[in-house]
Formats: sequence, C-alpha cells, structure tokens
Amino acid sequence: MLTALRIVQVILAVFLSILILLQSRGQGLGSVFGGDGNVFQTRRGIELTLFKFTIGVAAAFLVVSMLVVSKIF
Repeated sequence: MLTALRIVQVILAVFLSILILLQSRGQGLGSVFGGDGNVFQTRRGIELTLFKFTIGVAAAFLVVSMLVVSKIF
C-alpha cells in the first residue's frame, strides 16, 4: 500500500508542476528586465477553473504526502 501511495504522490507532483506552469500566462522574465509586473486581473473562465483545479491537486498532494510520512498504511 505504501508503494501505491508513493506512486500516486509522484504522479500528483508531476501533474501539479504542469498545472503551475500553465498558469504563468507569459509573466516569466518580463518583470526581471524592468517590465511592469504590477497588473492584477481577475481570473475568469478557464483560468479560474485551472486555478481551482490546481488548489485541489495541491490539497490532494498534501494529504497523500502526509499519509506517506505517517506510514499509516
């Protein structure tokens, strides 16, 4: 069971990394070279869905990580 949880943890980690990279919206290095990074916009549509899904995957990753560390199974 612990092996299955570790596999799920790795899959969630990769998926969470992909979701975070999808949210960057081209902000990247623009502010490093003097770009104006102070523009805040509300999330709508697919961006809001992606944001909420990322929070859900992060919560699932946290729970699975805690289960792996505690070795309950």
